[in-house]
Amino acid sequence: MAGHGTDEHPHGADRLCAAGDRVYSRAVRRGRVPRRDAGPVPCLLDLALLHPDPDDMDWLVPTSPQEVMTRLLRGLYDEVSASQRRVGSAVTAFEWYADLGQRRLAPAAAEGTSIRVLDGLARIQAAMDEATQACTTEVLTVQPGGIRREHELSEGLHRALALRGRGVRMRDLYTHVARHGQGLLNYLELMGDAVEARTLDEVIDRLILFDRTVAFVPANTDRTMALELRHPALVEYLVTVFERLWRLALPLTAPLPDTGIEGISHRERSIAALLAEGHQDAVIAERLGISVRTCRAHIARLSETLGAASRTQLGVRIAQTGLDALPGSSAPVGAPGGRGTPTAR
Repeated sequence: MAGHGTDEHPHGADRLCAAGDRVYSRAVRRGRVPRRDAGPVPCLLDLALLHPDPDDMDWLVPTSPQEVMTRLLRGLYDEVSASQRRVGSAVTAFEWYADLGQRRLAPAAAEGTSIRVLDGLARIQAAMDEATQACTTEVLTVQPGGIRREHELSEGLHRALALRGRGVRMRDLYTHVARHGQGLLNYLELMGDAVEARTLDEVIDRLILFDRTVAFVPANTDRTMALELRHPALVEYLVTVFERLWRLALPLTAPLPDTGIEGISHRERSIAALLAEGHQDAVIAERLGISVRTCRAHIARLSETLGAASRTQLGVRIAQTGLDALPGSSAPVGAPGGRGTPTAR
């Protein structure tokens, strides 16, 4: 039986405090105790273990231990019965929610696998290897960052060779700067006709598409996390982006177009167009895949060639000579109709 007692005696008859036990035991032995003895232990009255003597209100008589035990057992039985009913209700509710989840939530749960976060290089490599093994037709990649380092090329070489061995065709997009990397040229020579490469002034962030069914994109700046995308709408969108960039790109074996201005290279014209858009040196360098130091060296040569003594004057000269748009375009880089990437970075 659960009693409430007072703040000093928060217990039931099944766990009397030491003072209450002494007074109740004395009352049972003697048949009654003075009311003043129960003053320090009001729990005995609250729990009905003591009650006033009808013949003398200054005394308290005990409830018999047998009656107390009966009350305790009855209370325990009631608590067990209530617990069994709660357990039964919980089981019924669990079964209902489980059935509801299977009927209504299963499609959403299945859709959750359309986007998977890969945390850590090991998980990324494992997922890429799995996609490589399942690939049967085509791989499309976008590789930003300028000249590809040897270790970057070699870490995916085993997958590329496995794909070539199964007759899978590969198309790779790079920035124009990548043309100057001997490692890339060696890689393409090794892969032969299995790989076709093209270049642009700038490309979107890294993208790898297998059989137009699964795509991998970075999920953070240092590329230690990636997203594996299998949602058909997302994958189709990325394929469309790739195909549009591919049509704008130049084959790796084709020469870069002449700027038509003596002393200004194609890269410097691209830098001039981005300067005209108001980009900072670091942003231009990142978009073109070159270092900030190299970018500033090109800007210095631009200023010298155009006779500009300041950045403000350089901007005016760029506009006057038409360098604010790429060859064959009347729009600046990245603007609608321009030769730059149509996708914002």
